[in-house]
Amino acid sequence: MNQPPSEIQPVRQPLPSAESWLEGVPTPAQQKQDGYAVAALATSLPGLVPIAVVLAAIALRRIKRTGGRGKRLAYGALLVSLCWVIATAVAVTLNLVGEHRAGIGRTVSISQVAVGRCFDADLDADALKLVTIADCAAPHTGEAYAKVRAGLVGLSVAQTGTVATQQCAGAFVEFVGKPYERSELDMYYVVLENRDVADGNVLCLVGMPGTKLTGTMRGSQR
Repeated sequence: MNQPPSEIQPVRQPLPSAESWLEGVPTPAQQKQDGYAVAALATSLPGLVPIAVVLAAIALRRIKRTGGRGKRLAYGALLVSLCWVIATAVAVTLNLVGEHRAGIGRTVSISQVAVGRCFDADLDADALKLVTIADCAAPHTGEAYAKVRAGLVGLSVAQTGTVATQQCAGAFVEFVGKPYERSELDMYYVVLENRDVADGNVLCLVGMPGTKLTGTMRGSQR
């Protein structure tokens, strides 16, 4: 006995939701480089370290939350910023070492000031004995510009002053580029010893009481 054919029931698998089709496919937001990461790298290159570090930190937090791109840029900004910090530290250290070797900031006897050194002192004082070595590029009181030879043995105080002034005046015009008589600068001298010695026994100084000098006075025409 023949039975009627049963109704064929189609087998249908439930279609996946539209969202599931996108699994593993980056969204537009994930494909785009994070703007904060880009800005962090851009600001790190010229050395704007604080800004670059802040932007990089923000970028990394955003990327972790959204899965966006730009992590390498953010880490690159941090690396560049670190390089700037190291370079700055090295430069400061070398400068401090250089100043230490030059004796800048050290208090010495006026007779120990070498030619070419600048110093800070009270030029109006009756007796100038101690000075502080200064950086010539920074504001300072005076500068030692020459050592001259002068035979001072047996001379009176007045005669010693005349001879020392004449010798320093000759070196003054060579150093400043203008005769002392026509210069706005003042000239001073320190007698290191009375006898004439090969490397000079009178130290010549230039300054301007009440006024700070900046830079060397060599060739200043002042």
